[in-house]
Amino acid sequence: MSETAIKVEGLGKKYIIGHQAKGGYKTFRDQIGDNLKTAFSKTKKMLSGQMVVEGDEVEDFWALKDINFEVKQGDTLGIIGRNGAGKSTLLKILSRITEPTTGKILLRGRVASLLEVGTGFHPELSGRENIFLNGAILGMSRAEIKRKFDEIVDFSGVEKFLDTPVKRYSSGMYVRLAFAVAAHLEPEILIVDEVLAVGDAEFQKKCLGKMKDVSEHGGRTVLFVSHNMAKKFM
Repeated sequence: MSETAIKVEGLGKKYIIGHQAKGGYKTFRDQIGDNLKTAFSKTKKMLSGQMVVEGDEVEDFWALKDINFEVKQGDTLGIIGRNGAGKSTLLKILSRITEPTTGKILLRGRVASLLEVGTGFHPELSGRENIFLNGAILGMSRAEIKRKFDEIVDFSGVEKFLDTPVKRYSSGMYVRLAFAVAAHLEPEILIVDEVLAVGDAEFQKKCLGKMKDVSEHGGRTVLFVSHNMAKKFM
């Protein structure tokens, strides 16, 4: 029986959001006074370590509430939902970017997250230099990057422009190179936000195939989030 790679129990994330109170016309003098009161109140809260929320009225907003699921090692789980359903919040919690308000999470193994592809790319550096820079940021050693360098370049399809600064890349080329670097990590758990919404159909199919290969032959767990019901592993 496969071991549990991800286990989520009673997970919840609460945010406090503010609203401007509805009111009538205010004079310039009244507005200045309100602004001073607001600035004083924010400063007081910051100094006392309290959360600062914009608005005259506040309310609790649960982005996630009572979420429970389990994923076995080597399995692929797709989470589908409309925009604003809390998918990205879930990924940020699983990636340890955001702390949950309630519940607990068990993650067994090294985790890699593709939430914002290309984070850490420097526009003035060449594609070659950014492979090493981005790989290091994602946790790969220099020896590991060198060993996988040819595979990354071949997967990206930007070999001809490898020594060109990425600021001159098209958005598609940029994403292809960024995904190629991230896709060649060797984590036990791979968490993927809908980074494949960009790029042409052929590249999307290639990316999905790569993730399928990682899951089936690499024995790694993949958590894939999308709002597109038509998207699936091919």
